[in-house]
Amino acid sequence: MIRPKEPSDSELLRRIGPIYRFALHMTGNTFLAEDVTQEVFMTLIQERARFEPSRGTLSAYLFGMGRNLLLRRLDREQVYVPFLEHGRENGGGNGERKNGAHAVLVMPPNDILRSETIDRVRQAVSSLPPSYREAVVLCDLEEMSYDEAARVMGCAVGTVRSRLHRARALLTEKLRDFHRPAATSATGGRTS
Repeated sequence: MIRPKEPSDSELLRRIGPIYRFALHMTGNTFLAEDVTQEVFMTLIQERARFEPSRGTLSAYLFGMGRNLLLRRLDREQVYVPFLEHGRENGGGNGERKNGAHAVLVMPPNDILRSETIDRVRQAVSSLPPSYREAVVLCDLEEMSYDEAARVMGCAVGTVRSRLHRARALLTEKLRDFHRPAATSATGGRTS
C-alpha cells in the first residue's frame, strides 16, 4: 500500500467549512456541528493511514467520516434538533437589549424577502427525512457529484438520484405550502 500524502495545513483548513456546513444542515445544531467537525479532523490527524486514495477522494472520505459520526451521535442521543431560526443561533433575536432598549435591525425590503426565503428553504430542508436531507445537502448545497455522494452515503448512484428526486419533489411541495397561508390570509381565509 502506498502511504498517502499528508494533507497540508491549508488543505485541511479549506476542507473544514464544507464538513461543518454539512453537519449543520443535517442537525441544525451549531454545537453538534462544531463537535463533529472537530472529531472528523482529529480522527484524520490520528489515523491518517486509514485514508486510501484508491477508494475515493479525500473530500468524500471526510464527508463519509462526518456522516458516520453524525449518525452515531444522533442515534446515541436519540435527538433530532430542529433547525435554528435565522438570527437566533446565538441566543439573540431581532432585538437584543442594549441599556434597556431594543436594538432594531433595519433591512431593505429585498433583503427581508431574501432572508425570509432563505429561512423557509432551510426549514424545508431540515424537515426532510434524514436520507433525503443528506442527498440534498451533499448534491445541491455542497455540489458533489452523484458518484461522490454515493461514496459518502454508502449506497448506489441510482439510490442517490432517487433520493434526490424525491427530496426535490418534497421541497417543492413544502415551499409551495409556505406561500399558501399568506395568500389565504390576504383574502380573509377564502381562496380564489
